[in-house]
Amino acid sequence: MLTVDYLGALAVSIAFPLLLMPHLGLLRTGLLFGLLNVVVGLWTLWLFRYQIAAPTPLWLLGGGVMLALLTGFAQAGRVTTAAEAYQFQAPVVLSADSPYQRIAITRRNGQLRLYLNGNLQFAQSDEYRYHEALVHPAMSGYANGGAPRKVAVLGGGDGMAVREILKYPGVESITLIELDPNMTRLFGTDPLLTPLNANSLNHPKVRIVNADAFTWLQENDDIFDVIVVDFPDPTNFSVGKLFTNSFYSLLDSRLAQGGYAVVQTTSPLIARKSFWTVVQTIESVGLTATPYHAHVPSFGEWGFVIASRRPYRLPQQLPAELKFLDVKTLPQLFDFPPDMARVPAEVNRLASQVLVRTYEEEWGRVLK
Repeated sequence: MLTVDYLGALAVSIAFPLLLMPHLGLLRTGLLFGLLNVVVGLWTLWLFRYQIAAPTPLWLLGGGVMLALLTGFAQAGRVTTAAEAYQFQAPVVLSADSPYQRIAITRRNGQLRLYLNGNLQFAQSDEYRYHEALVHPAMSGYANGGAPRKVAVLGGGDGMAVREILKYPGVESITLIELDPNMTRLFGTDPLLTPLNANSLNHPKVRIVNADAFTWLQENDDIFDVIVVDFPDPTNFSVGKLFTNSFYSLLDSRLAQGGYAVVQTTSPLIARKSFWTVVQTIESVGLTATPYHAHVPSFGEWGFVIASRRPYRLPQQLPAELKFLDVKTLPQLFDFPPDMARVPAEVNRLASQVLVRTYEEEWGRVLK
């Protein structure tokens, strides 16, 4: 009996994250385990039906619980959508589950917001600030030494970083590496979402690859003038590996001699040590790190780091159609006041992943 118990626990511990959660979602998976327990209970009642006095009430109770669980299982999508609408304080107009994440799009006062696993990724009202700050300092900075022709975007499956890159007519190709095919499918085909990225994912210069960026960098030998790294924050070890010195070494190997890589790097105000951990980690692989920040109302102060082999030079011009950045105000992004100034930090390594723990501690204090 103990052997079966241990083997069952092992099977469930493997099936829960690898099979059930990715395909059924959290709510349906929980209800499924509840159903399994009810089935075992009813089976036990049947086996010992002659030994149990007056089993009818137990049968009725078990049947009622099973019916309730089956109803919940069938309506789990509606329950999840209602819970998200309450959590986000806005109606959910589009949602999708994938083996990697829960995607939810809300709309309030005509403005769309994207949430991945409950975490805000952008708000339509001010996303231009984030994406202009992410893309143009590196793209225009590279243009000081010649137009960037070959660009990669790692993450950024919403296509908005690609939208900004396409403002440079000299760009010949953009390779978008996005793990979740649901993201690129939704933002490449849904009429509610394609206007947000100006239909950039369907541009002839864009090639979409649905793959893990770490693995893709290991297996491919393409060299890029500019690499835009737009991953979610390191909330877990799976994402945290994309902020390690091992990853930045791979990034360095795919960067042209005079190229720039830019990394979104959480908030230097709220998660100050986390931000400078990323800077320290980039420098540990021999790259020059040039940190900067921008104010995005939906997020507050947000940080970025340009990684390169040559010193970064401020661009002499930017695309004319930008709404946030211009040549006069751009230098202010590279000025850090005392409350965001550099602090001592460790190198984030695959074996330790100190960044994930630091990030949890710093954001945890704010969210309490």
